Amino acid sequence: MKMEAAGLLFVLLILAQSSAGSDDKLNVLLILADDGGFEMGTYRNRICQTPNLDALAHKSLIFNNAYTSVSSCSPSRSALLTGMPSHQNGIYGLHQGVHHFNSFSDVKSLPNILREHGIATGIIGKKDVGPKDTYKFDYEQTEENHSVLQVGRNITFMKLLTRQFLQNYTQQKPFFLYVAFHDPHRCGHTNPEYGNFCESFGNGDEGMGLIPDWQPIYYQYDEIDLPYFIPDTIQARKDVAEQYTTISRLDQGVGLILKELKDAGFDNNTLVIYSSDNGIPFPNGRTNLYDSGIAEPMFISSPLHRERWNQVTYSLTSLLDVVPTILDWFGIDDSNDVAPIELTGKSLLPLLTKEPKNVTNERVFASHSLHEVTMYYPMRMVRTHRYKLIHNLNYQSAFPIDQDFYISPTFQDILNRTINKENTYWFKTLKQYYNRPEWELYDLKHDPEELNNLAGKPDYKKIMQDLETQLYDWQNKTRDPWICSPHAVLEDKGAYKNNPQCMTLDNM
Repeated sequence: MKMEAAGLLFVLLILAQSSAGSDDKLNVLLILADDGGFEMGTYRNRICQTPNLDALAHKSLIFNNAYTSVSSCSPSRSALLTGMPSHQNGIYGLHQGVHHFNSFSDVKSLPNILREHGIATGIIGKKDVGPKDTYKFDYEQTEENHSVLQVGRNITFMKLLTRQFLQNYTQQKPFFLYVAFHDPHRCGHTNPEYGNFCESFGNGDEGMGLIPDWQPIYYQYDEIDLPYFIPDTIQARKDVAEQYTTISRLDQGVGLILKELKDAGFDNNTLVIYSSDNGIPFPNGRTNLYDSGIAEPMFISSPLHRERWNQVTYSLTSLLDVVPTILDWFGIDDSNDVAPIELTGKSLLPLLTKEPKNVTNERVFASHSLHEVTMYYPMRMVRTHRYKLIHNLNYQSAFPIDQDFYISPTFQDILNRTINKENTYWFKTLKQYYNRPEWELYDLKHDPEELNNLAGKPDYKKIMQDLETQLYDWQNKTRDPWICSPHAVLEDKGAYKNNPQCMTLDNM
C-alpha cells in the first residue's frame, strides 16, 4: 500500500493557522463507524481498548437502547441522512457497483437542507449513497475521489482532511461535518492482502504501508468474551481479535478528529454524535433485524447540556431520530423543509436535559429490503421495551448470505462444521438461520436472545395484534410499497388513487 503522497502533500500545503471558532455559532460533528458494535469499555467490553471513545462517552449522554432502522450499509446511511426509512427514500439496497440503488430525486437530505439555511457541510470518509445531487456536501472527501481505504481507514489522512475543512469552510458559517470511518468493516473479500478486517493496512509491516498516527493493538483470541450470537470456536475468536485491532484504529481516529475540533476552537459549541450504521458482520448480526443486527452504540455530547454527561438513557432511540435532532439543534423546522414528507423520528435534545418518566408508548421500527441486489429478503419490524415483532415477507425463501460474510473465517467454520455434522458451538443451526417463519414475536424481557418465537400462541394474540397494527400504521405513514406483501397487491393508482387498497391474492 502506498500513501497517497500527492493528496497528503496537497493537504499539508494548504493548511494554515486559523483563528479560534466563534462561540456564537452552533455546529454538529457526526461520527459514524462502519459495521461497528459495542466493543468498547463504555459498554462493558473488558478487552477491546477504546480510550478515546470512552472519553467521549464520559462527556456524553450514553444510549443503551439505540437502533438502526435497517441493517445494511447504504440503506442505513440514506436513512441517517434523510430521516426516512430506506423503503421511503428509495435506497432499498447497496448503492455501489452492480447494486446501483439510489434515493428518489425529490428526496431532501440533511446536507441539502442545511445548505439552504447557510450552514457549511462536509463529509470525510465512506459516503455510499446517491445520487450525488441528492446528497451534496460543500466539502467532499470520499470514495468518489479517493480510495476508501485512505479516507476511511488512514486516520492520519482523515485528520488532515478534517483540519482542512475546519480551517477553510467554517469561518463565516456554522457547520455540519460528517466523518464516516470505514473501520471496522470487513475487507477480506476486496483486499485480502491486508487481512480479514484490513487489520494490517498501514501497520508498518513490509508491503502494508504506514499510517503515522496509528499505534496498532493486537489481541489474544483466547482472552476475548464473545457475544452470545458468535460461535465459541478458535476460528471465530481469531476473527473477532482481528476486528478488535481495527476498532482500536477507529478509536484512535476518533481521538484525532476530536483533537482537531478542539484545536480549531469548536469544542465548546459543537454537538458531537457517535454511532454506527448497522450490526457487526457476524452471524445473526448485519442484515438481520434481531437486536444483534440493529442495536447500535450511541453517544451525544452537547456542550450546552453538561448536566447529563456520563449518564445513561434507556429511552428507545432510532437512527431516524438523527435528522430531527440536528435540525432542532440548528433551530430549523423540519415540517417546512422536508414537506410533504412527515418524518417519523423525533429530536433527541430533550433527553439531554432529563430522562422521560413515561416510556410506555415508545417504539422503534425497522425496514429491510435487500443488502446486495441478489439478497432479496424484505422484513419489517416494530420493537417496544418488552416485545419485538418481525414480519418476514419472503419467508418461503432461505435467508441470504452476503459475499464478505460468506468468505469470513467465522461463517466458513459454521458451514464446514454443519456439512461434516460436527458441533458448531453456535446457539442456532444453519437450518434455523436460513429458514424463518412469516412472523416472529419475542418477549425480550425473558428471551433477549430471541430464540422462543411466540407468534401464533393464544396467550400472545392480543399483543401480536397490537404490534401488527402499529407496524401497519408506520408502513402506511412512510408510504411503504411492501405494505400489502406478501398476501395481497397494493392498488394505489387510477380508481384507487384516493383510496389505496390491499387486494388479496387468496394465497393464505
